Amino acid sequence: TDGPTNSNRHWFPWLSKQLQVKDVHAVAIEMPMAFMPRYDAWKKEFERFDIGNETILVGHSCGGGFLVRWLSEHKDVNVGKVVLVAPWINPDNNPDSDTADFFDFEIDPNLASRTKGLTIFNSSNDHASIHETVRILNEKIAGIKIVEFKDYGHFCYSDLKTDAFPELAEEILS
Repeated sequence: TDGPTNSNRHWFPWLSKQLQVKDVHAVAIEMPMAFMPRYDAWKKEFERFDIGNETILVGHSCGGGFLVRWLSEHKDVNVGKVVLVAPWINPDNNPDSDTADFFDFEIDPNLASRTKGLTIFNSSNDHASIHETVRILNEKIAGIKIVEFKDYGHFCYSDLKTDAFPELAEEILS
């Protein structure tokens, strides 16, 4: 399709620029097969980067769910702040979903304790499966901060009508 790659859509480039201006190195990872994700392929791409206790992680939608799984499976890793924007983990366990086995894992209830803060951004008018994901994560993981937005949709350009996302930059940099 025409248009920017996934890592160059929505607010991702804007956020990278805001962080770089503050001397925070930022990379928007181009995950392989974003619309038919395979966990092993995403994990391989993600692990090319040095993830440590100063690393700030931001995941949107399926990317937020990916971070929950990766951090749940890597209990020896401490990271900086983690912000999950409209995270999704296929809460209905839809076997026909392209991500049926992507979210076949146990959520670590202590995940937030290995971060410098775990925040979820949730919008009042997002999809029901996103709201269900947020409910599950809030129930299973101790110490989550949830920030509710009114009418931000799925936090995409088409919902926000802008590529700027100052609330996210502020959450990361505070």
